[in-house]
Amino acid sequence: MKILIVNNTQIPAAKYGGTERVIWWLGKELNRLGHEITYLVAPGSECPFAKVLVYDPTVDMNQQVPGDVDVVHFHFQVNGFTKKPYLINVHNNPGYGQFLDKNSVFVSADHATRHGSSVFVHHGLDPDDYPRPDLKKDRTHTHFLAKAAWRVKNVKGAIDVATKSGNKLIVLGGSRLNLKMGLRFTWHLNVRFKGMVDNVQKSTVLNSSKALLFPVLWNEPFGLAIIESLYFGCPVFGTPYGSLPELVSPDVGLLSNSRQVLSNGLKAVGQFNTQLCHDYAVDNFTVQKMAQKYLMLYQEVLNGKTLNAVNPTLLETAPKYLPWNG
Repeated sequence: MKILIVNNTQIPAAKYGGTERVIWWLGKELNRLGHEITYLVAPGSECPFAKVLVYDPTVDMNQQVPGDVDVVHFHFQVNGFTKKPYLINVHNNPGYGQFLDKNSVFVSADHATRHGSSVFVHHGLDPDDYPRPDLKKDRTHTHFLAKAAWRVKNVKGAIDVATKSGNKLIVLGGSRLNLKMGLRFTWHLNVRFKGMVDNVQKSTVLNSSKALLFPVLWNEPFGLAIIESLYFGCPVFGTPYGSLPELVSPDVGLLSNSRQVLSNGLKAVGQFNTQLCHDYAVDNFTVQKMAQKYLMLYQEVLNGKTLNAVNPTLLETAPKYLPWNG
């Protein structure tokens, strides 16, 4: 099968780049399975296992898609595309009143359900892209992995949970901490901010971490940080919003919107087994599983099927920030 993967950013990911990592892993695995992969992506992209074309946002998409591809996998909403069978991944939380393409695919069951759909594929990571975890390594800190300045990611809550439980916290992600969020003056005694890190730096931090602190204040569509952390043996302490209840079972984490509950749970983090967390990630969230599910959806659109009977749209609004009992 000749598959075109389209995104409006550059590959490979220079630092974190969640979507960029996912489409790289997917294309690599599809290539390994014998499919011919082409990327249509931002200028400056390169790839050793696939042909790379340059995406131009000023040109009609029907003119940019090669005539010899079988199916197109978009990673942003596209209007008026008719040239080839296609599907569109939804990676974000579209606003209320926005109607999505009928061939939209979401990234978790909750993500799909909130938009009146049942079509979703969980992300899967490529173990070959990470150092092999040392699951017997001493764990010395906790970590936060998200855009630290983005309030819905709630770095303040993560700092509070770590501090209250007597743990150090390493913050990964973003270019700055939002110091207007009411962080206490003493936060710097317990927190180390590393900002944007590459895969090796990130893996080093995760492989010596006791847990991921992920107290998000919105309905998380998926959360690649969750499965990356589990892969390195880290249980997840987060809020029960969006995808988290379907990704984090009681064996591999604790979900609550209470700082006190999460702090108390983190004091007993030793009850979680690093090997079990790792095995859970490998059993459920690998690129091999993700690729097989997308291949099934590719075949459906190639057979002329529309993935959703009606245009998905957010069924009800949610507060800007979901409850956090800090």
